[in-house]
Amino acid sequence: MAAVRLNAYLARAGVSSRRGADELIRAGRVTVNGQAAGLATFVAARDRVAVDGRPVSLEPLAYVLLHKPAGVVTTARDTHGRPTVVELVGHAVRVVPVGRLDTDTTGALLLTNDGQLAHRLAHPRYGVEKLYEAEVEGVPDAEDLRRLREGVDLDDGRTAPAGARLVRSGRAGALLELSLHEGRKHQVKRMCAAVGHPVRRLHRRGYAGIELGGLGPGEWRELTTGEVEALRRAATRRAPERTARQR
Repeated sequence: MAAVRLNAYLARAGVSSRRGADELIRAGRVTVNGQAAGLATFVAARDRVAVDGRPVSLEPLAYVLLHKPAGVVTTARDTHGRPTVVELVGHAVRVVPVGRLDTDTTGALLLTNDGQLAHRLAHPRYGVEKLYEAEVEGVPDAEDLRRLREGVDLDDGRTAPAGARLVRSGRAGALLELSLHEGRKHQVKRMCAAVGHPVRRLHRRGYAGIELGGLGPGEWRELTTGEVEALRRAATRRAPERTARQR
């Protein structure tokens, strides 16, 4: 094992989140090789780590795909007592979500205890693809789709180019498929509202090329070795540079 920062080690060991680990370290409850540790401490393979005098060790890496249902929050704990995605995944090791989905949004969500990979997947530098299906009010025309594809001006800047196609339409509205390489807060909802077609229901069908397949709402599965390798490749490719017009 290459040397890692102590808070990352504690998170990987299932003790707490990185933020929670920082609090444990500040409180003087963590030792490395019998000595009180600091926030800047790094841990190597042969180091002995303890919390409150109890030894801790690394858990095996785990990678999970969850079909998130509506009404479930994308956190490990919720102060309002709402169900969380972590509670849905009955895994032997502690896994946490990669990024977020709104409470009313359904679909593909990755959870893992591989903190380094999770950080890279969520970083805008790598432009990991997110594939959405959005039921919207009204029927977008060709100009609306062009704006979605080329970039929409939002209050935090113009969005990057996206894939957008009309799947079906009817009197009640339309279904859009959107492929994004950004991860701004409420981005799909804001984009659709900006072109005059507010979202009624939002579903994420896939993440980084991994799709739900036959997983039903609330169901989860382990990722295959090939899928994990694909995620690692996705987390090394930088997103294309924007033109001046798109910034």
